[in-house]
Amino acid sequence: MSEAAPKPAVANPGPLGLSGFALTTLVLSLVNAGVFKSSDLGAFAVLPIALTFGGLAQLLAGMWEFKAANTFGATAFTAYGAFWIGIGMFLWFAMSSPGYAAAAGAQALSTILLGWTVFTFVMMLGALRVNGATASLFVLLFVTFVLLTWGSFSNTSSITNIGGYLGIVTAANAFYNAAAGVLKDLAGKDVLPVFNFK
Repeated sequence: MSEAAPKPAVANPGPLGLSGFALTTLVLSLVNAGVFKSSDLGAFAVLPIALTFGGLAQLLAGMWEFKAANTFGATAFTAYGAFWIGIGMFLWFAMSSPGYAAAAGAQALSTILLGWTVFTFVMMLGALRVNGATASLFVLLFVTFVLLTWGSFSNTSSITNIGGYLGIVTAANAFYNAAAGVLKDLAGKDVLPVFNFK
């Protein structure tokens, strides 16, 4: 009986998912922080990457995390990939139909953000068992969602702006996590510290 061929190694999909999340979060956070003065410019900047890099690429990374038997990574990347696709569709509908946002109501986006705040809290609990770099990312993301939800429900631009600036910090943290994964794969050891708990 011949031996079964060894299974090919699966590359770590984490850096791809983290990069998609980081880049899209950065661009949207620049809009939320008020760096883009035109909301239309913000929508046009966010929409393409929300559907592609933040959405599709991150969703694919989540599927590959399932293959790698990483439940946390699979859940996080698949869910946030779907989040960005959903946000992209929301922006698309709002841009293509001027009455869409008004018909959806002022509370529509607020309710979406509230749901994602709750989901992020659950994921944050899991992240606290991964490593310090991942835990800090989800703590920052949770607080960002809290501020954006609060700002949206109260229609307070200053709170949304603060959430935007914190989102920029969150994106930087995600880029750091992505770089740590890429460099570890290339070097065969940790190059950037991720502060393992074990």
